[in-house]
Amino acid sequence: MTPEQIKEHLKQVKYPGFSRDIVSFGLVRSAGFVDGTVKVSLALTSSDPKMPVQLKNEVEQCLRAIPGVKDTIVEISVAPAKTPAAPAGGNIAGTTAAPRTIKHAVAIASGKGGVGKSTFAVNLACALAQVFEQAGRSGRVGLMDCDIYGPSVPLMMGISGRPEVEGNGPEAMLLPMERYGVKVMSMGFLVDDNTPVVWRGPMIMKTVQQFVQNVRWGELDVLLIDLPPGTGDAQLSLVQTLPLDGAVIVTTPQPAATNVARKGGLMFQKVNVPLLGVAENMSYFTDPAGKKHMLFGSGGGMITAEKLGTSLLGQVPLIPEIREGGDAGAPIVVTAPESVAAQVFREIAATLLEQLSRTAAVRM
Repeated sequence: MTPEQIKEHLKQVKYPGFSRDIVSFGLVRSAGFVDGTVKVSLALTSSDPKMPVQLKNEVEQCLRAIPGVKDTIVEISVAPAKTPAAPAGGNIAGTTAAPRTIKHAVAIASGKGGVGKSTFAVNLACALAQVFEQAGRSGRVGLMDCDIYGPSVPLMMGISGRPEVEGNGPEAMLLPMERYGVKVMSMGFLVDDNTPVVWRGPMIMKTVQQFVQNVRWGELDVLLIDLPPGTGDAQLSLVQTLPLDGAVIVTTPQPAATNVARKGGLMFQKVNVPLLGVAENMSYFTDPAGKKHMLFGSGGGMITAEKLGTSLLGQVPLIPEIREGGDAGAPIVVTAPESVAAQVFREIAATLLEQLSRTAAVRM
């Protein structure tokens, strides 16, 4: 039995919490078969003492099921997961240091679900990519989908498959998927469509740390982080994992959304993350006669911005093409760049870059 054949069998063993196997994650350092005994060496990075035990049991069970195997030897070397201290000037004590190749990290949050936050994040990322491409700086935008429980960014960006892994063992790095000039990493790439993610806060934090430290983002001017809705422990853990340069709050105009969005904004203020502005999504619908209809009320975004002491970045209209583009994996900013909606997203992108420049100047 060859090492390659042993590794083929080990592909049945999934990394705990993922639908991806330990071989593709680069954990298997060596494998051999001598006189009925299979010997396998694994390299693991983890601070969880249960992880090596669980993996060893599953690997042994997998190997013993191979015909002709009489005994197994499974060796696991464990390197503790490191959490670097935040750099000087970081906004939260204990955060994971962002790679120096990432110039600005910005959270896209809503507080409430159902306001089109991920759709907004995808189109904003594409708009930023267009701005940088026009300036001759292609590939300078990243989108980190941290909506762990319901990752929809892969669908909206039209990306499928699994990210490639560079290197082996503890030094292995995930390579982000890329489309429309945006580098993307999402939990949706790592779990099957029919696999629900049922995790508590600590597991979520570990995943986000991996998305920051173990993804080869390269040189980025802006990394957008699509947070899950809510203002509880999971969201606070996500915010504290990565030092942020600011946050954008997405809301729809009605009080049912703006009241929760305001709480989301207050959460960022409590952890010293600057609010870069409020974006009002689904602001209005324009009928064929050119008349505007405020289906969800009006003024909510402006009121929210005023209460949070920040500005209204823009108002995105409610049109079928935005939804259709998301379902088809073709954002409206890309497919209809001259549309009103695309122009609004580009204006928000330009305003956001100005805000980031001012924030950076203040910190210097």
